Amino acid sequence: MPTKTTCLSSQVSDDEQKQKKGNIRSLTMSGHVGFESLPDQLVNRSIQQGFCFNILCVGETGIGKSTLIDTLFNTNFEDHESSHFCPHVRLKAQTYELHESNVRLKLTIVNTVGFGDQINKEESYQPIVDYIDAQFEAYLQEELKIKRSLFNYHDSRIHVCLYFISPTGHSLKTLDLLTMKSLDSKGHLPFAVVGSMDEVKVGNKMVKARQYPWGVVQVENENHCDFVKLREMLICTNMEDLREQTHMRHYELYRRCKLEEMGFTDLGPENQPLSLQETYEAKRHEFYGERQRKEEEMKQMFVQRVKEKEAILKEAERELQAKFEHLKRVHQEERMKLEEKRRLLEEEIIAFSKKKATSEIYQSQSYMASGSNLRKDKDRKKEPGYRFELLCFDVRACETNGGRKDAEEGREGLVQWAAMSSIWMIISRLEGLWISNVQVLEIGSRRARESMRAGSLSYRAQPLPQR
Repeated sequence: MPTKTTCLSSQVSDDEQKQKKGNIRSLTMSGHVGFESLPDQLVNRSIQQGFCFNILCVGETGIGKSTLIDTLFNTNFEDHESSHFCPHVRLKAQTYELHESNVRLKLTIVNTVGFGDQINKEESYQPIVDYIDAQFEAYLQEELKIKRSLFNYHDSRIHVCLYFISPTGHSLKTLDLLTMKSLDSKGHLPFAVVGSMDEVKVGNKMVKARQYPWGVVQVENENHCDFVKLREMLICTNMEDLREQTHMRHYELYRRCKLEEMGFTDLGPENQPLSLQETYEAKRHEFYGERQRKEEEMKQMFVQRVKEKEAILKEAERELQAKFEHLKRVHQEERMKLEEKRRLLEEEIIAFSKKKATSEIYQSQSYMASGSNLRKDKDRKKEPGYRFELLCFDVRACETNGGRKDAEEGREGLVQWAAMSSIWMIISRLEGLWISNVQVLEIGSRRARESMRAGSLSYRAQPLPQR
């Protein structure tokens, strides 16, 4: 939409043009110069360069868009039928090159695929508007290039829009009203008419027409439809005018709005004309100051985030240090416990070694004592032996007088045997064995065994029969 500034700018430019026209003087020439051939030169250049024309066809699927285009240009473009199940509206552009006499036309047909087939048709027209603006933007970008080639540039801007209305006999649909309103400032909107490539015999000649149950509609009969008028208006008479209007009106409106959005204007703060260089310098300084401000904000934000991150890292470092100290103390305590257990185990090993050495000494003494007794018994084989029964004997009692009296009754050999260093080991080895002519017959009850371990022992001996 134009603003007040642009309207004032247009008024000033019109006044300037009128003033310039008032300063122009008209002169007559006295002879032939030759610039009267400029139209011919323009025609020759146009024929050599060729022409381009772009048509946008908007309508529901199956309404007859391809048929009408085929009828307008009297050819078959072989466009495939579209499906009614497209999820979105999309635009398909196809370019053809047509020749008529020595004139070459590059024709681009843009078809709306899936238009009106969706359940929700609220945004069906938006892809069409976006496509038209995209073609204007592409041409603007080509214009703004430092090294541009508009002579060879393929102009894809839409020159005319044909909107097809379904012939239901009812009023326009909401989708039709919204779409045509949005496209009103983008292009031209001729009416759609009947078109057909089928030939029907009418009288004595074949004509292009549509056959209906109620009759025949001839395409090129002006009494039946406005197809001939549409083709003359669209192609024969106004094609170049449509091309010029697209460039001078619709594209210039888009270009002006776009440049104003970028900050370019024709007038300064005091309504003084500004050149493009001045506007560019002002915008450059504005953008530079904005960039400096954003850089400063980003630096401050970066410093703040660095400080926050450092604080988080320091806190994490303190937590890790505390955890390390705790683990170190636990490790030291465990190490001290293991050292204490190791010391106790070594002491137990030393004590066990001492007990083992003492037991080996006692065992060797008992073996020596048993060997000496065996030799003595062999020497006393012919002597009468004694059989004795150990009941309860107190070794310490042998030291008393009564003990000596009782010991004498056991003969002198038995007293010498009981006076050895370890009577318990000797008796345990004599149990159940015959040594010389002496046999251990009975040790007694469990209580007697416990008395033997305590050091008290009683015995009764009697002579054995000699073998």
